[in-house]
Amino acid sequence: SSGINAEYGDLCRGPHVRNTGKIKALKVTKNSSTYWEGNSEAESLQRVYGVSFPDNKLMKEWKVFQEEAAKRDHRKIGLQQELFFFHEWSAGSCFWLPKGAIIFNTLQTWIQSEYHKRGFQEVITPNMYNTKLWETSGHLPHYAENMFSFDVEKEKYAMKPMNCPGHCLLFAHRPRSWRELPLRLADFGVLHRNELSGALSGLTRVRRFQQDDAHIFCTTEQIVEEIRGALDFLKTVYSVLGFNYELELSTRPEKFLGEIAVWDDAENRLKQALDEFGAPWELNPGDGAFYGPKIDITIKDALRRSFQCATIQLDFQLPIRFGLSYNAPDGTEQRPVIIHRAVLGSLERMMGILTENFAGKWPFWLSPRQVMVVPVMPMFNDYAKEVQQKLHNSHIVIDTDLDSGTTLNKKVRNAQLAQYNFIFVVGEKEQAGGTVNVRTRDNVVHGEFTIEGITEKLVRLRDTKSNTDILEE
Repeated sequence: SSGINAEYGDLCRGPHVRNTGKIKALKVTKNSSTYWEGNSEAESLQRVYGVSFPDNKLMKEWKVFQEEAAKRDHRKIGLQQELFFFHEWSAGSCFWLPKGAIIFNTLQTWIQSEYHKRGFQEVITPNMYNTKLWETSGHLPHYAENMFSFDVEKEKYAMKPMNCPGHCLLFAHRPRSWRELPLRLADFGVLHRNELSGALSGLTRVRRFQQDDAHIFCTTEQIVEEIRGALDFLKTVYSVLGFNYELELSTRPEKFLGEIAVWDDAENRLKQALDEFGAPWELNPGDGAFYGPKIDITIKDALRRSFQCATIQLDFQLPIRFGLSYNAPDGTEQRPVIIHRAVLGSLERMMGILTENFAGKWPFWLSPRQVMVVPVMPMFNDYAKEVQQKLHNSHIVIDTDLDSGTTLNKKVRNAQLAQYNFIFVVGEKEQAGGTVNVRTRDNVVHGEFTIEGITEKLVRLRDTKSNTDILEE
């Protein structure tokens, strides 16, 4: 039933099924504490999660899926592979260990290289601001509870939960000319959002995070070209990562700011950009942001789970609220449009998704354990170190196993279980010939290569960003 009367308030409007006879299989999955209406001062309640099915066969299929998902849990793999951890003294903020930082930095460096190709300029902006910034942007009345705020010399300050208001200050700090547009500003600045402790979940829901965040300041006439560029950017990135994606155009909601004619024009421009991009897309009426229409992008991982990471949003309101303008060719002052866009979104969340997508079996270009050198006897340790140094000089992530108390076979197996992409075995023959004997974590034996030859192949494999560790002939 649904509805509220003097005696009974329905907290979960239904019915969700016509009658309970439709439920043939039921499983309670977990429970957790929560606060009434999200108020941490209120009484703590228990939230119970469950799932039901119309037959047992569907529940068995669901259980198999859950078992596979559990094997891929990024929190479990993160600890096993020593990528990251969390501590109660900084809940919701990730500690990146050296191996995890390799993956994080590889993703960031890759996006930065794409920025360079696509005419973005990277900026660095403050982490905390006077709350007057968010009063001006309009975020404060709706977002204050999600911000970490504090007093500084009798003024209220807060840690930034997003970059866009700061980028408006950057745009406005001097007069702008139409010749500077489009101005594409990118920022990997650290963001903080005050999530409730019960909502925190590994890397997918955190309090401290970084985004591949960028804002494009452009003219109305430049919208179509810039949206096409943003779509091409996400196509490039998701193709490399092996993700399929779906596009939706979300249009004017019931509550919106601005003029209908401006909205209609913007939506038509987004439709034009999507049509010219050529990928299928669907209309999602009434689900745009209050400040402008947006393109929602959903990706699917190896288990066919859906995630929304990328975003492309038009914004007419921030330029108005911050009084942004540029000098047009005819000498008049005109208002720019802002395009908010991110491709990976939160790098922390994307790391969690990628960990589970690859099940911890990282492709070579992303791998924090690319090569392990294994000497057959301690007398070849120096040669193993020589091999390590030569590949290290080519920025290959390479380690050596010099443990004299472990057998050769055990060392190779340990390296495979640790998900080293390649294992180099070296002994008398390899030292004499300046070579290494190469095999993979899947025990595919490639045989003998010169150090220079294998280095060249691995550098090519890394730079092509292939998701299969196939060495070219």
